[in-house]
Amino acid sequence: MRVNKNYVLGLLTVMLCFNYMDRFALGIVLPDIKNDLQLSDSQLGFLSGMAFALFYSFLGIPIARWADRGNRTTIVALSAAVWSVAVTLCGVAATFLQLLLIRVAVGIGEAGCVPPSLSLLADYFRRDERPRAVAVYMQGISASFIVGFFAAGWLNELLGWRLMFAVIGAPGLLLALLARTTVKDPRTMRQTATTHAAATGEGESFRIVLAAIWRIGTFRHVLYSLAVNWFLTYGTLQWTPTFFVRSFGLRTGPLGSWLAVIYGVSSLVGTYLGGEWATRHANRNERLQLQGMALITAVSGVLIAFMFVPALAPGYFLALLWLGLSMLTAATVNGPQFAVIQALIPARRQALAIAIVYLCGNLVGLGLGPWAVGALSDWLRPWVADESLRYSMLLLCPGFIWSAWHLWLASKTVNADMATVADDSQYARSNEQPYLNS
Repeated sequence: MRVNKNYVLGLLTVMLCFNYMDRFALGIVLPDIKNDLQLSDSQLGFLSGMAFALFYSFLGIPIARWADRGNRTTIVALSAAVWSVAVTLCGVAATFLQLLLIRVAVGIGEAGCVPPSLSLLADYFRRDERPRAVAVYMQGISASFIVGFFAAGWLNELLGWRLMFAVIGAPGLLLALLARTTVKDPRTMRQTATTHAAATGEGESFRIVLAAIWRIGTFRHVLYSLAVNWFLTYGTLQWTPTFFVRSFGLRTGPLGSWLAVIYGVSSLVGTYLGGEWATRHANRNERLQLQGMALITAVSGVLIAFMFVPALAPGYFLALLWLGLSMLTAATVNGPQFAVIQALIPARRQALAIAIVYLCGNLVGLGLGPWAVGALSDWLRPWVADESLRYSMLLLCPGFIWSAWHLWLASKTVNADMATVADDSQYARSNEQPYLNS
């Protein structure tokens, strides 16, 4: 049975939207959760960061190993069901500990979304198609900005944060059912056990696979860049709504609408432009793609810093403008960065490689980023009072230059690494002959 690759791409994109939505919803209701449960900024940072990221990151490794050998559609569907139930349960938490444990469950469920999905897409799309396809997939994150911030902002005002989580969590169960019943894993189309073993890497130990991935210098630099970038991005992203509430006095309803437009539209446009540029002007030229990503990452870091400088953003309108411009530029790397990884890694190891990226990126980024901003804000509060959050995020912004530097170093090694792994027959087939191309 043939499956239309664009349908698969569309469904996985919608699932990614719901996978990310609760994180942005949590960000916009942090002030209400703080007042309701009597929490500190450090506790909120740990709740929205490490509590989720620790299990999300570490569980991603065995799930990805399973995805590299098993049925990826089953994994994606099961994960969606788990995270949907857990997000719904966030609304019943009565204490910090209860909400902490529920966020752990959310992280466990959401760990099974991105690595298997990107591995599936690599089977459906050729190397020259992947920057655009991955950019479309990553627009699910952009859409989650729009739906998450807008829905969370107004549902919070109308129903409260507890019912808000129930409303945004339930639809994921329907998506899980659709994925399980309508999407086929291309591996199930293979006819012989020999072919299946070769394509899935059966017989390769985890240590051998991990060592093979780690030997690729370009992959290591992309990994370092993402870890630094996500530390800064998640630290800023999770606290931005609270920053606008404290520094500009905005309510969550109007703020959610503003952030939905700013984050959503900027990210959608930026992700689309990045995928189109890589496909049209840097097709099969991963070195140029990495150089472009390095430049864009540095520029986006400067623009986000402007949002926190009082002289450059004395009112919320200018602050939102700088935020939108930063998001527009930063989002252009979403497609090319994972397409580069897909081009570097054989199909039978791609889910694990992406899980390693999410392990490091989320532990450092999602795990420590929000906590670091919250802890730094608490430390600065005696000197700058309610503006402590503004200056804690401003102090982290120069780190984007560090992230860009690693992408530039990756551009220096990518051609040699591509040549080294090109003699892998399974690698070559996964790049040029997708299993299903309908």
